[in-house]
Amino acid sequence: MSEAKSIPGWRHLYSGKVRDLYASEDPADTRILVVASDRVSAFDFVLSPGIPDKGALLTRLSRWWFEQLDFPNHLAEGEVPEAVADRAMLAQSLEMLPIECVVRGYITGSGWAEYQESGTVCGIPLPVGLENGDRLPEPLFTPAYKAPMGEHDENIDFDRVVELVGAERAAELRDTSLAIYARAAAIAEERGLILADTKFEFGTDADGTLRLADEVLTSDSSRYWDAATWESGSTPAERMASFDKQIVRDWLASNWDKQGEPPALPDEIVERTADRYRELIERLTA
Repeated sequence: MSEAKSIPGWRHLYSGKVRDLYASEDPADTRILVVASDRVSAFDFVLSPGIPDKGALLTRLSRWWFEQLDFPNHLAEGEVPEAVADRAMLAQSLEMLPIECVVRGYITGSGWAEYQESGTVCGIPLPVGLENGDRLPEPLFTPAYKAPMGEHDENIDFDRVVELVGAERAAELRDTSLAIYARAAAIAEERGLILADTKFEFGTDADGTLRLADEVLTSDSSRYWDAATWESGSTPAERMASFDKQIVRDWLASNWDKQGEPPALPDEIVERTADRYRELIERLTA
């Protein structure tokens, strides 16, 4: 993983797979600086090289979505340091909740694999006869427990969410996640896009207000498909060509046995992935 950038006036706190967090060197300033890097991860590895301008594109997209959604978020007032102005957000310091709030409007990925085995997605029974990529009868809230660093997140049922955060907060997380997904899916549909699924993270501020945090509705946290291609495509790969790092995942799956360190990504794979990120943001925000 590449070293986090040194930013005057800010102290590096933590680096995840793709984001770096900083605290102000002023003890009276409780804001957090969230910097999105160009790093790209797949199969729990940070890959080399990164995707050019990825951090700036995803930050721009998160900011755009925060403006579209009528819900409190983590953004804080103030000027972002010039060195990272295009790829960083100033955020309020929140008590983050240990739930990854996943909403699925279509069946694919791990949900499709489970459905083939048991007719369920995250334990929720579904009608027979669904195909990979089909729209679900209604969007599903399929939460996960955010595991400690270095461990895998774990799919959990709603009862477990209640155990973790209490009945009232659990219901608020579910209802809010489904409402935000519905709003975002409608906006995407107006632009010829399908929002197949997404994940949200929430925290609470000093007053106990629930706030949408981290990135939101980006290519790294969501699956977007082209609506026309989804209608007309003859194979799952055509119908569900997503605007994210799926190109990277597919290349790795064909060129790496998941033993040892992953190989470097070819220039062509990097460029194609960057193009997909750019195309999504242009279609959404135009």
